[in-house]
Amino acid sequence: MEQIYENYTDEDRKVWRTLFDRQMGNLEKVVSQSYLEAIEIVDFRSDKIPDFSEIDEILGKTTGWGMYVVPRISEQKKFFKLLSKKRFTATTWLRKMSQLDYLEEPDMFHDVFGHVPLLSNKAYTGFFQGISNIAMRHIDEPRAIELLGRIYWFTIEFGLIRENDKLKIYGAGVISSSGETEYCQKSKTNWIDFDVKKILATPFYTDKIQDKYFVIESFDQLYNSLPLIETELEALLFSMRA
Repeated sequence: MEQIYENYTDEDRKVWRTLFDRQMGNLEKVVSQSYLEAIEIVDFRSDKIPDFSEIDEILGKTTGWGMYVVPRISEQKKFFKLLSKKRFTATTWLRKMSQLDYLEEPDMFHDVFGHVPLLSNKAYTGFFQGISNIAMRHIDEPRAIELLGRIYWFTIEFGLIRENDKLKIYGAGVISSSGETEYCQKSKTNWIDFDVKKILATPFYTDKIQDKYFVIESFDQLYNSLPLIETELEALLFSMRA
């Protein structure tokens, strides 16, 4: 599959512009500075739907990552295989104007606006690929993939970060959702310091606002946690086999 750029309609362009402007307004004071810097690197703006060929060129020069077009959410095994090759899966379709505030399945706005900018950050992508490399070593163990999915969920999708003693957003699931952006800032009792053991023991749900947000100190902390993630994963798998 590929992105057929000329197929985007006036409604598509209006959807992108509306969502982009709204979310950038929501995020301006609460999103990670790393994201704000990254969105400049990838040159995202409201008046232009991102072109995957241009994204590939930019990311290729910064971190060596690139895009891989999919029709819908990839199953976890395929997803991790592509990540291990520095390829991020993304859809190319955009929701309708009537779906601005609710969508059952992630569209291009979530995939691209939420995820892609930080693919230009080396520490962030080092963690991203590291998780996928661990997954590849356990690719035929469904339980291992499920547990690594929790790490992914509570970091890449719904992670928060401390910057200058303030809580900021870096998870794509928060970045791309106006409701989640607003809610996560108010739910202080649900902020939990990053803890690999706790995350591996915490199931998640995909159909409502989160009730737990794990908070990191830096992307380097995420990257440096990879050996512990693998150790704890191995221990859990061993106990399940015993």
